Amino acid sequence: MTRISRRGLLKSGAAAGVLAATGFPVRAQTAKRGGRLVAGLSGANTSDSWDGRTHSDLFMNASAQGAVFDSLTEVAADGSLIGELATDWEATPDAKVWTFNLRKGVTFHNGKSFGADDVIESLQMHVAEGAKSGAQPLVAPITEMKKITEHQVQFTLEAGNADFPYLMSDYHLLIYPAGQIEEAIAQGIGTGIYRVKSFDPGVRFVGERVENHYKDGRAGWFDEIEYIAINDNTARMNALLTGQVDAINRIDFKTEALLKANPNVRIQEVTGNQHFTFPMLTDLEPFNDVNVRKALKFGINRQEMLDKVLMGHGRVAADSPIGPANQYMAELDPIPYDPDQAKFYLKQAGLDSINVDLSASSAAFEGAVDAAQLYQASAARGGVNINVVQEPADGYWSNVWLKKPWCACYWSGRATEDWMFTSAYAAGAPWNDSHWDHPRFQELLITARAELDSGKRRDQYTEMQMILRDEGGVIIPMFANWVQAVSNKIATPENVGNLWQMDNSRLAERWWNA
Repeated sequence: MTRISRRGLLKSGAAAGVLAATGFPVRAQTAKRGGRLVAGLSGANTSDSWDGRTHSDLFMNASAQGAVFDSLTEVAADGSLIGELATDWEATPDAKVWTFNLRKGVTFHNGKSFGADDVIESLQMHVAEGAKSGAQPLVAPITEMKKITEHQVQFTLEAGNADFPYLMSDYHLLIYPAGQIEEAIAQGIGTGIYRVKSFDPGVRFVGERVENHYKDGRAGWFDEIEYIAINDNTARMNALLTGQVDAINRIDFKTEALLKANPNVRIQEVTGNQHFTFPMLTDLEPFNDVNVRKALKFGINRQEMLDKVLMGHGRVAADSPIGPANQYMAELDPIPYDPDQAKFYLKQAGLDSINVDLSASSAAFEGAVDAAQLYQASAARGGVNINVVQEPADGYWSNVWLKKPWCACYWSGRATEDWMFTSAYAAGAPWNDSHWDHPRFQELLITARAELDSGKRRDQYTEMQMILRDEGGVIIPMFANWVQAVSNKIATPENVGNLWQMDNSRLAERWWNA
């Protein structure tokens, strides 16, 4: 089995031939088929569906890409890129034309054979007129999708992109059966290792193992999986402690000691790129004034927030989303807490003080309301009067995020810098939650994407991170470790993925009965 890391991909150059893997991680001999996994997961909504364009949180990510559907590529637990529905890929020297070879002998859950048409039609969903997809900016640069053979597809990009194979692993980019996409979304018909047995949006998902699957012997050890939607952190913890579920995500640090005291439970803590944020819409007053944004940056006590909200399970951030698991993270000094500087920048904006609303909810991240209240107290000393609006958890992502001028949010981060910036900071991107449109930043985004020289790319990404720290419209006070808890009845690999919660959302594939 061959795998290539992102560092290796960039070092070798995009045209070095076949750049990816044909295999999957081989599980230890102790992993055997059988049994049932029950997990209590947050991030569920009554509006949930099998439409990958709408997915934004763990419950549907784990149910969809982690069980029922597949994508072209997959980020393995160690951060390397491996093939899923694609076996390998290669590019022209300018990284502008990419050819993917597709896996043969794969069938959808309704019996339809998988091929190039399914890939093309599934990706076109994200750029269809009126489509609202978080992956729209990832697919939009593809100027042509061409079927070469039944199991080979070619993509031509508007400009070179050395990260393109990584982008194809995005959790929105699920592959559906061509000509049957509406039916597949309604019923949950994919090529994944679990088929839908039952699905009650915002409540529960049950999947049963597919026999004779192409991942046999490499993934998918449970006969059945059940994901129960438990958005309340206390209820999730109690469900684990009472044996109702085998695993939970996002533990409450205030009650961590109770979990540690239970001999039947173990805590997993993984350092990744997850970051907690306060995005503001920079095209609306008063946030369209860079001086107001700077006042807000000087008004937050980052270390206090890390200590009191995360209980130290993370690190202070410098308003950049590029994290410790990224290749080109710049070690920037965070803007310090300085009320006098906050007052100075308010005066630069022609203000003595300012009153602003900040919407927050536990749906954004555990402790988001507490974090907002800490921000309220620290900012007040600098003349920034924050009114904390506590929003309901249900419907937060559809009613508050991207709609209210300033709110709490979280991002898992992305495996590559371009992926993160393109998803959340590219001008016009659907998930650009600060409406960020900075000319120099956008120029660097395009040039860095096509740059194959690693040193030059580092310089470009460092400048982009500095721009966000100094002028950006997203306050990023801290990176947060993934902290989850698992019953001793469940075995997990030694290396657990850090791109997303619960082993990159693939607990159903990678874990097994102890």
